[in-house]
Amino acid sequence: MLPDKDGPGGGGGQAVPEGEDPSVTLFRDYLRLKTVHPEPDYDKKVLVSLIYVVPVFQEHWKYDAFAAVKDPEGNIYARGSQDMKCVTVQYIQAIRRLKAEGRKLMRTVHLMFVPDEEVGGHKGMETFVTHPEFQKLNIGFALDEGLANPAEAFTVFYGERNPWWITIHCPGSPGHGSRFVENTAAEKLRNIINTFMDFREKEKQRLNTSECFTLGDVTTVNMTMVKGGVAYNVIPAEMDVSFDLRIPPTVNLQEFEKQIKQWCKEAGEGITYEFAQKHMNQNVTSTEDSDPWWNAFSTTCKAMNMTLEKEIFPAATDSRFIRAVGIPAIGFSPMNRTPILLHDHNEYLNEQVFLKGIDVYERLIPALASVPTLPDEA
Repeated sequence: MLPDKDGPGGGGGQAVPEGEDPSVTLFRDYLRLKTVHPEPDYDKKVLVSLIYVVPVFQEHWKYDAFAAVKDPEGNIYARGSQDMKCVTVQYIQAIRRLKAEGRKLMRTVHLMFVPDEEVGGHKGMETFVTHPEFQKLNIGFALDEGLANPAEAFTVFYGERNPWWITIHCPGSPGHGSRFVENTAAEKLRNIINTFMDFREKEKQRLNTSECFTLGDVTTVNMTMVKGGVAYNVIPAEMDVSFDLRIPPTVNLQEFEKQIKQWCKEAGEGITYEFAQKHMNQNVTSTEDSDPWWNAFSTTCKAMNMTLEKEIFPAATDSRFIRAVGIPAIGFSPMNRTPILLHDHNEYLNEQVFLKGIDVYERLIPALASVPTLPDEA
C-alpha cells in the first residue's frame, strides 16, 4: 500500500532522515529494493511499476549500488536512480499532490507500469497495447521515459530509432586446423564483420561532421556476439555474428534490409540471417505548435522557464509500441544539469533535480489532462 500522506512507504522501513524531504526518502527506499534481472526480488516491492533494473558491477561503484547513498552534494547513488525508478516516484508524488489539492481533471489519468521494457517489451507493452483492456482505456496521449541532459535544457523525444537485433549465419567447409581449407565460415564471417563495421564508421563520421545531427539521427551498428567452433584444431562448419542496429525514422527500412541481403550475398555463398528483434513502425509524434498535445506540453514547460530540445530517442522505449497503435507519445524525464548515466557505473540523481521533477509533473499532468476532446477521439 502507498502511504496516504506525502511520505515514505513501507518498502525500506527507513525513518525519514532529519531535514530530508519525504519524497526523497520514499525515492531512496524504493531504490534499495534489489530488483535486478535476471532474478529480481519482486516479493519486497511496494509499488506496481517498472521496478526492475539492469545488473550492476559492484566493483566499479563508489557506493553500494542498492544502498541509495546520498553524498554531501545531495547526489543519490543507486541503480535505477535515473532509469527508471525516479520517474515512477515523481509520477506518484505528483498525483498524490493533485489529489490532496482536490483537483478535478477533464480527462482520466492512468499510471501504467509494465514489465520487460529492458528486454524488448514483447511480454509487456507490446502485448498489452493489443489487449481489449488497453483499448478500453481510450488513451489519447502518453508520457514515457526520456534521458537526462547535462546542460540547462530538458530533452524531449518525439520518436525513436528502430531496434534491429540480427544474427548472420556463415556456413563453410570444415576440416583439420593444419590445412588451408577453402571457403571457410571464418572467411565469410570476416567479410560480414568488415562490411558492417565499415558502414558503422561511415555513420559515425556523419554524426561527427554534422552540427545538426544527434545520435538519434544516424544508424548505429555494434557487434555484440560471436559464436562458432568446437576445438582449436577443428575448422568450424558454421560461425555466427550478431549486431545491434538502431535505425532512425528517416531511413527506408525495406531498402535497408535489401542492403543487408546484398552484403550477405557478397560475403560468400550460403550466408543467411535472422532477427531476434525487428521493429518496423516509424510513427513519430507531432511537435508542431498547432498540435493540441504538443501545445499543452510545450506551453506549460515554457511557463516554467524550461528550454526544450527535441530529439529522436537514440535507443528504444515502450513509446514505440504506443505510437505504433496511433497514440501520440512523448519521452521525457525532467533531469537537466545531470550526466547521462543510465546502465552505467555510479548512476546517480541529485535530490534537488528529483524534487524539481515532481513540480514539473504537477504542472504537466493537469495541463495535458485538460486538452479538450479531439475530433478523432471517441
